[in-house]
Parts: sequence; C-alpha cells; structure tokens
Amino acid sequence: MRTESFTVEISQPRTRFDTFLHGRFPCVSRGTLQRLIRDGEVQVDGRSVKPTHAPLAGEVVTICWPDPRPPTVEARALPLDIAFEDDSLLVLNKAPGMVVHPAAGNEDNTLVNALLHHCRGSLSGIGGVERPGIVHRLDQHTSGLMVVAKNDATHMALSRQFAERQVTKLYDAITCGVLPTVAGEINAAIMRHPNHRKVMTVRDGGRTARTSYRVLERLGEATLVEARLHTGRTHQIRVHFKHLGFPLVGDAVYGKRSNARLFDLTGVSAARQMLHARRLAFTHPATGEELEFEAPWPADFREALRALRTGRGSVGE
Repeated sequence: MRTESFTVEISQPRTRFDTFLHGRFPCVSRGTLQRLIRDGEVQVDGRSVKPTHAPLAGEVVTICWPDPRPPTVEARALPLDIAFEDDSLLVLNKAPGMVVHPAAGNEDNTLVNALLHHCRGSLSGIGGVERPGIVHRLDQHTSGLMVVAKNDATHMALSRQFAERQVTKLYDAITCGVLPTVAGEINAAIMRHPNHRKVMTVRDGGRTARTSYRVLERLGEATLVEARLHTGRTHQIRVHFKHLGFPLVGDAVYGKRSNARLFDLTGVSAARQMLHARRLAFTHPATGEELEFEAPWPADFREALRALRTGRGSVGE
C-alpha cells in the first residue's frame, strides 16, 4: 500500500469531496474514490470524512492507495504503434477502431489486452484491473496519441499534469460544413444527456469545457480544423463542434443529419468520426524532460480529405 498526502489550496464549499478528488486524480473512477473514502482510506486532517464533505483550504488530505490486484484481463499479442517507451511510460499511436479498455461485448481485443502482453506486468495499477496504465482515453473511433503509465508514481504525476492542464493536446478534425471564422474558442459546459446516458450534451450546470480551434483548410462543404483541448471532458471535441452547428464528418452519434446532408451534396461519407489526436506534449515525470510527439494521419483520414477535395467516394466502408 502506498500513501500520498497533499494540502487543499482553495476552499470549495459547493464541491463534494469525491468530485474534488476526481478532479485531482481523473484517472481514478469516482466510484473507486467513494469506496476509499467510505473505507477510511482517505483522511482529512487525520480523520475520516463523508464523500459529501466540502474541501477547505489548509486541510491535509492523506490517501492510502491499495496495492494493485492481479489483472483478470487476458494479455493478447495485438499490434501496437509505439512512438516512445522507457521504464516509466510509453506513448503510442492508437489505431481507429481499437477500444481502449475491456467492456461488455469487447473483452479480448482492446488496447489494455495489447498492453498487458507488451509490458508483461509492468503497468500502473491505479486504473484498476480493467484499466491498468490508462491515464487518459480516446474514443474507440478516434485515432492518435496516448500516454500509458508503467508504474503508480508515473501514473499519478501524469494525472496531475492532465488535471492541471499542463499537457498539450492537439487534434485534427474534419467538420461538416464550412466554418465561417478562421479561428475561435468554444466555452460551453458539458454534461451527460438526461435521457441518453451514453451521450453528452452542452447544458448549463455541466462541467466547464473549453476548446479552441483554427481552420487549416476549407474543403467545399467541409472544413479541416486543428482543435486544442484545454479541458478533458468525455466526447468534448465532438460535442463542442455539434454545438457550433458543425459536427464531425462520420460522427453517427452527434452528426447524423449533417452527415446525411454532406453525402447528398458531395457523395462523401465516412465510417467513423474524422478525429485524430495528432500532437501530445508533456513533462516526463521521472526525468523532467519536455516530450513532444506527432502522429501522422491514418489512411482513412487522408482518404476522407481526398474524397472531400474531389467530391467523390466514401471512406472506410
């Protein structure tokens, strides 16, 4: 068991303690944090508190992280495109279509299965037995760069960098329709849809979300954009561009009507959302070195651009 302590810097009278901790340790599920609080593994000034406790400036929080349990997920020899690897972490270029962690219906062909085989036991256990080493996620149909932690200290340090917005995350996306401005910023809170729990939506009372963007190329009836994430909400880029009225090409969840219109106008369709995590930059927790990585567009993304430039063809079908 490993113990970690920190001091609350700013009082947050309207924030639950479990929510506060999840903001500091986003790699740990809120359910896990609630269980640790209830079990007394989280202490505030040496005493147990409830998940509803409001954090106050000056309080010292001590967390006893449990030892990782042996993984129950099967290791599998699946191909990985690794950009960097050392004893602390690895950076990979996730292929479109690869699910990050096992879930019902896909328990054997995920990134976690591949990592368990490749790393042979040297992965952080903080994410739990189903998410070892996973610091942040990409949607199944989003391609691009991810960083994976090989030990708990690296996991926690990277998680703090993500939480404190010290990580640079640049995505390339293709939107339906032509954005009228060359650059912009989207500040719109995001929460789960009240009626569709797997879908996110822009709504007052949601979590703060901020995305900035710039136009890279106008494609007749679509736009190639670079998007920078300043926060890391679920489906953030997809939801924000839908909110603007320009959902992503190929996004069957947030852009069904716009994609149907795009097909009517151009004859172009895509089998997945055209979103690629192109650039990732962060500080190496062990060495202090500033690391920066770029991942080229996958074949279907390049083909989507070609088809939209010429107005011919479907992509990835």
